[in-house]
Amino acid sequence: MEKAIEVKSLQKSFKDTGVLKGVDFEVKRGEIFALLGSNGAGKTTIVKILTTLLIQNGGTAVVNSFDVTSKPDSVRQSISLTGQFAAVDEILTGRENLIMIAKLRHLKNPRKIADDMLDRFGLTAAADRKVSTYSGGMRRRLDISMSLVGKPQLIFLDEPTTGLDPEARIEVWKVIKELADNGTTVFLTTQYLEEAEQLADRIAILHEGRIIANGTLSELKTLFPSPKVEYVEKQPSLEEIFLAIIGKKEAK
Repeated sequence: MEKAIEVKSLQKSFKDTGVLKGVDFEVKRGEIFALLGSNGAGKTTIVKILTTLLIQNGGTAVVNSFDVTSKPDSVRQSISLTGQFAAVDEILTGRENLIMIAKLRHLKNPRKIADDMLDRFGLTAAADRKVSTYSGGMRRRLDISMSLVGKPQLIFLDEPTTGLDPEARIEVWKVIKELADNGTTVFLTTQYLEEAEQLADRIAILHEGRIIANGTLSELKTLFPSPKVEYVEKQPSLEEIFLAIIGKKEAK
């Protein structure tokens, strides 16, 4: 399968402190790839490098066949980024936010594009309300819909459900699954292990500046000790796998 992202020996330092110490991974087109890691592990740093907001100190990163250092404009035109906090204008209505983005991208028929996105994300009934009246889940859906204006090949979601209540999180999960079903490649960072377990086709664990595990959930389970057989065989959760892998690494 064609690669949407290819990262080799990626390094980044801040004030002589190495945050990324040689990161390697690939993301296939059309998959949901989840990057897990504790606070400060470097997840957002990787996202910023891949979206051309930071320049690495070493290594290479290729996004949609474009090198992020030599062809940043081409990278930007083929991706979209949704950060940890919804980047919506609360003074405008949902429809006005979408029309504004369509105009900024110089697209034809911005009103029709807005209407299509509102319908796709279940926001038509609230289209002409100010975003300040939206719930957290509605704001996040609007934020993601704005990211998809212009049909980017790849969307980066940096901890998209941070601060959302359980119901709103489930709403966002549904949207992410629909994106992948429609062929969009999704690069997801999260601290919620259940989120990765529910959504990701493949999962990478970032720890102390390096990827220490990478694979499908089934493959990661093979790194965990054999399940105990009691009355029933208990399969390990992703949380148990994550803590076991991190613990092994720290013990070395």
